[in-house]
Amino acid sequence: MLHITIENFDQEVAQAETPVILDFYADWCAPCQMMSPVFESLSEEYEGKLKFAKVDTQDQEMLAIRFGVQGIPNLVILNKGDVIGRIVGFAGESQLRTKIDSILDSNGN
Repeated sequence: MLHITIENFDQEVAQAETPVILDFYADWCAPCQMMSPVFESLSEEYEGKLKFAKVDTQDQEMLAIRFGVQGIPNLVILNKGDVIGRIVGFAGESQLRTKIDSILDSNGN
């Protein structure tokens, strides 16, 4: 799984060919730990259509602030560096898939 830092953000997210979904998380967060296998499972399903990456809010506090992350897990979907959707809180696989598809469809992706 790709981990995003302030140093690789532009290359991996802002300049990405496909939309990117960032999973803002922390190791101590139980809902984040529950979301992790769901996120990883969906990353395989959306390969080539949506790039999946993780952001540790404790190590990358500036990115969390930049994207207004106040609660985790917090999934932010970006296209060419612009936020096109956000999913806050734990979601099961089918619920998360539905939300992702809705965001991508409404933004022409």
